[in-house]
Amino acid sequence: MLDKIGIAKRIAQEVQDGMYINLGIGIPTLVANYIPKNMNVVLQSENGLLGIGPFPTEENIDPDLINAGKQTITMMPGSALFNSAESFAMIRSGKVDLTILGAMEVSEYGDIANWKVPGKMVKGMGGAMDLVASAKNIIVAMQHCSKEGASKLLKKCTLPLTGLRCVKRIVSDLAVLDVLPHGGFRLLQRAPGVTVDEIKNATEGRLIIDGEIPEMVII
Repeated sequence: MLDKIGIAKRIAQEVQDGMYINLGIGIPTLVANYIPKNMNVVLQSENGLLGIGPFPTEENIDPDLINAGKQTITMMPGSALFNSAESFAMIRSGKVDLTILGAMEVSEYGDIANWKVPGKMVKGMGGAMDLVASAKNIIVAMQHCSKEGASKLLKKCTLPLTGLRCVKRIVSDLAVLDVLPHGGFRLLQRAPGVTVDEIKNATEGRLIIDGEIPEMVII
């Protein structure tokens, strides 16, 4: 089973040279720390940043430099600051190659719920709806089950939706899965020490298993 850092490290393996990437709040922001040093990617934040670096060390914190989740960040050489309107114009025009988001639920058709739990106070949706509607590729970082043990990979989402049929791949604490165009979670890899049966028992939505499922390698 993976912890948050393990999920971030596995998602960093999905990053390709030259990509423009938006990192959502939560686990996705950790991915910035594990992108290979020799890879040239540009991280974007909807509050107006292009060229985000790894999280700062204690002595390098600048309280004026924050991402959309209000976390302090560093900036790479050549980075740019601009207003959020320009940032959303980049998102809405399809300039972002990869969006990495957290989720509370994902359906077997790639629907995502990640912004609101009814009855609980939320500050707002932020950029989630724009991101899921405009990104070329969406990878979700999430826990496979709730604290109560209920699956979060469902036949149908029960929480208010952020987007429909938009999620392409999921990296959970138990597995890596693709969402198939006609519906279903295709199991690609299992987390270290996790069995296929454990993933079956933790997945409410339709799970497709083809042949032997390799254990993921986390460096």
